[in-house]
Amino acid sequence: MPELPEVETTRRGIAPYLQQRKVLSVVIRQPRLRWPVPKALSNELPGNVIRAVERRGKYLLLDCTVATAIIHLGMSGSLRIVDPKLKPAKHDHFDFVLDSSKVLRYTDPRRFGCLLWHSGDIHKHWLINHLGPEPLTDDFSGELLHESSRKRNIAVKPFIMESQVVVGVGNIYANEALFLAGIHPTRSIRRISLARYDILASCIKDVLGRAIKVGGTTLRDFTSSSGEAGYFKQSLFVYGRGGLECKRCGELLKEIRLAQRSTVFCSKCQR
Repeated sequence: MPELPEVETTRRGIAPYLQQRKVLSVVIRQPRLRWPVPKALSNELPGNVIRAVERRGKYLLLDCTVATAIIHLGMSGSLRIVDPKLKPAKHDHFDFVLDSSKVLRYTDPRRFGCLLWHSGDIHKHWLINHLGPEPLTDDFSGELLHESSRKRNIAVKPFIMESQVVVGVGNIYANEALFLAGIHPTRSIRRISLARYDILASCIKDVLGRAIKVGGTTLRDFTSSSGEAGYFKQSLFVYGRGGLECKRCGELLKEIRLAQRSTVFCSKCQR
């Protein structure tokens, strides 16, 4: 599943082709994605100028003249800028035809993504209004994690993956950030000090920031908007390496299921 770095990589890849361009027409080949594509979008979007391409969590927001298009990549979705003469493939579900003689094309074999249309305040939309702070901003800190953890008693890994706590820390990056912070993924959030939360917040920022710089991880279903896969996977310390030696101490990494997600850690480096 594309995580925050992959979505941000996509945003940066498509933004130069979309911003200040007029949408001439919309082609919906498959209206049944995770939620039905609103009929109003096909009627109202043509003629609009895309003023900005933004991201909130894993949602891409196309700020248009009269409303905002909300796109989520789901588990296998991708966006590409293509020539209008390129024949759509089986899983190419919608096109935005631009006045630049280019097309924004959405591909999604599993159809778990979405395309929605919202004319009000985007921050009040039901998919957006509950989201926590962006991890790479000053709004996110160890103090925030510490305060959010005081009245609860769950393991730290699923805690930092909750979008109400902080957005965009998916499974890959939760594994990596906890390793870098030296925190065991099953440790109760109430047993982690403010000082260790400060370290964890810094590690979350670091691992996400580095992943964005190299275009995200190389996942089976994800390619960047230019068609090139990300290369952060080469830098992973623990994710996908269960049973292999820890790159720091040589201990064999352990893999468990935690909150129904694969979790890999070093029992020597993480406490």
